[in-house]
Amino acid sequence: MNFAFCLLLSFCSLTLGQEGLLETEGTTENEPCFPDLCKFIKEFAVMKVKLEAVETKLNESESQVLVLKEKGEALETKLKETESQVLVLKQKEALKVVFSAGILENAAIGPIKKPKTLVYGRVITNVGNAYNQNTGIFVAPVRGMYYFSFFYHAGGGHPVRLRLIKNNNSVVEITDHKTLMDGADNGGNAAFVELQQGDQVFVRLDANHHVWGNGYITTFSGFLLHQI
Repeated sequence: MNFAFCLLLSFCSLTLGQEGLLETEGTTENEPCFPDLCKFIKEFAVMKVKLEAVETKLNESESQVLVLKEKGEALETKLKETESQVLVLKQKEALKVVFSAGILENAAIGPIKKPKTLVYGRVITNVGNAYNQNTGIFVAPVRGMYYFSFFYHAGGGHPVRLRLIKNNNSVVEITDHKTLMDGADNGGNAAFVELQQGDQVFVRLDANHHVWGNGYITTFSGFLLHQI
């Protein structure tokens, strides 16, 4: 396009030069003048300048769009980083799992005809809310290694057997035989237990056995050591 424009411009200049020469010589016949073509070339030149201005403006707009796109991508990246940080904080919060509770009723529990899940209604602490004081059941919020302990007080006139249960499977237990000479018994046990998320842990009193409910002696506790 530039070559054609230059060619036309040269042709027009040559034509105009010839016109001037002929006029100087006083020749008026058969003048090779193309005024419409020269006018077209001049208008074309103006259009070309305007087109270049529009092209420049378009390039500037494309640059601005590119800058906005880069800023948008940066904001999106920042948002994802923030979401990841929030997730990490939630995970750290989930790692804090500690509870300790005692039997609320200060009275004898049993002997009973059927096994009974002990409900430790006096909550001492329950960080993470994984222990349910209404059911006596601890539900693991995450997979990990946990530590549990349980202690009891009982009269010596009845046998005692408490079991730490994981999903209906006995982990460890406490036992004490009936003795006429022993007025009271106290005992306890503990275990490290690997749990999957959703596993249940609780203390079960066996049939025909008993304990004495006491929120300061008959207790159940546990906490998360670390996730697996």
